[in-house]
Amino acid sequence: MNTHTTEPRPVVPGALAAAVTGAVLAYGAVRFFSWVEQQNARACETTDGLCWTWWDWAAVPLALTTALVVLMTVYKRLGIGARLAIAVPTVLLAVFPLAAARTDFGWWAAALAGGAWAGCLALAAWDRYRIPGLSAAAVLLLASLVVLYR
Repeated sequence: MNTHTTEPRPVVPGALAAAVTGAVLAYGAVRFFSWVEQQNARACETTDGLCWTWWDWAAVPLALTTALVVLMTVYKRLGIGARLAIAVPTVLLAVFPLAAARTDFGWWAAALAGGAWAGCLALAAWDRYRIPGLSAAAVLLLASLVVLYR
């Protein structure tokens, strides 16, 4: 007699791993953009007019590409399905929670917001947790918009 387990895989370890990955990526992005600002300030301190450096044009695409590749790799290792449907909104919409957290509280809050954001959207990969995960992400997004545009 072949018995199959009907118990679904536990989702908490996957969601926690996605949250940790999101926190590390958020911290890295905050540090990277801070470094870019310092480089631009040094390069443009002798210029009286408009000044653009290579980093001005490359910083955002580099950060987004790095985050997308890392999240896709981590999600594949965690067995999170529909990676493309989850990773792209995680990366593209994460700007709002990260900016809101960094604006008012600093890098540590941005890391926490990145972790919460990635963890909530990772929960949406499982049918059973799709509505709570998307609801929590929507609340986080709306709260960050309120903080940014108050």
